[in-house]
Amino acid sequence: MKTALLRQKADYVGITGSLLCIVHCLVTPVLVMTSTLLKHDTLRVGFLSLDYLFIGINILAVRSASRHTSMPIKTMLWTCLALFSAGLLLEDIHEGFEYLAYIASLSLVITHLANIRYCRTHHIH
Repeated sequence: MKTALLRQKADYVGITGSLLCIVHCLVTPVLVMTSTLLKHDTLRVGFLSLDYLFIGINILAVRSASRHTSMPIKTMLWTCLALFSAGLLLEDIHEGFEYLAYIASLSLVITHLANIRYCRTHHIH
């Protein structure tokens, strides 16, 4: 029962982390452009380093959620996580990586939802 609860929570943590990352990535440019407080490099670097926090949260969520699921879902979770991480880490190189991060983050949400459904329909505990 405890492992099923942890696995189910991992999916919800992954969904929340991915959605918060999308919101963060959409709001940050607006805040940087409109806020004099965030125009100082020291504050902006700290605020933008939330990307690394989102990567860490999603690593833990995917690791836990993929332990007791089907191979296709497990593969999709890890692939989306890799693309999500690469997109966030490389977004300063080319704007295409930013879009990759958005798509991969949304894909993580969808895959976590699929995992929740899979585990419920297959009575995985």
